[in-house]
Amino acid sequence: MNKHTNPGFTIDEDDLPIGRILSRREILTLLGTTGTAALLAACAPVGQGGPGGPGGPGGPGGETATDLTALATTNASLANGCVVRPALTEGPVFVDEELDRSDIRLDPSDNQMSEGVQLDLTFNVSKVADGACVPLAGVQVDIWHCNAYGIYSDTTELGMHTVGQKFLRGYQVTDGNGMAHFTTIYPGWYDGRAVHIHFKMRTGDGYDFTSQLFFDDTLTDEVFANAPYNTRGERKLRNADDGIYGQSGGETLLTVNKVDSGFETAFNVALDMS
Repeated sequence: MNKHTNPGFTIDEDDLPIGRILSRREILTLLGTTGTAALLAACAPVGQGGPGGPGGPGGPGGETATDLTALATTNASLANGCVVRPALTEGPVFVDEELDRSDIRLDPSDNQMSEGVQLDLTFNVSKVADGACVPLAGVQVDIWHCNAYGIYSDTTELGMHTVGQKFLRGYQVTDGNGMAHFTTIYPGWYDGRAVHIHFKMRTGDGYDFTSQLFFDDTLTDEVFANAPYNTRGERKLRNADDGIYGQSGGETLLTVNKVDSGFETAFNVALDMS
């Protein structure tokens, strides 16, 4: 992996995808008549209720391998995610802070907590094998995004003077159930992009998948009507006008639930490494 610790990268480089999301036609070829919804439902832990719920962190785990057809009907509502083909490549330059932490809100350089609405995000990572999903342990999942004011840590891009700061960056390694959990904030916005979270998945055998998660525009409008987000005026770009969102075909749009602490969401990623 090309590790970048001197933040001379550009925001455009940070947006480059690695690997690709499979089209529905490719998924049908891969899985026969099972289809995307059934696959993603099967790739979610059985009875998943989000972070802290059954199948979530602290809840009972999933099975070793899940038959896609058996769960197609009962778990179709859990199909919030995508089927991807990672690339065997070093990938684009990005700031690899090597911060092994679940809660990424604190900046360890000054112990300041990022302002914003709490967001609990869980990744469920599986490997597609023989028409079934097998939870994939040992995958390093990195996430990073801007703060409520549209600022990234550790960069000089777009007038951001944050070199040495490390807020809203971190990684977790998937457990035996293929799960990695993060606590962060609802991201802010900056010119030229819709609201998003970057994520990167790296397997032990050199495969890499890099993409971005997006949020429903209506929900974002609600969040941005309140402090601290409302100090910056109206955002200038919505999902439909974002080129990266268009490339994903909407497959990385999150379904977000409101909870007492803020929001929670889970995203299922099935890796096809055939």
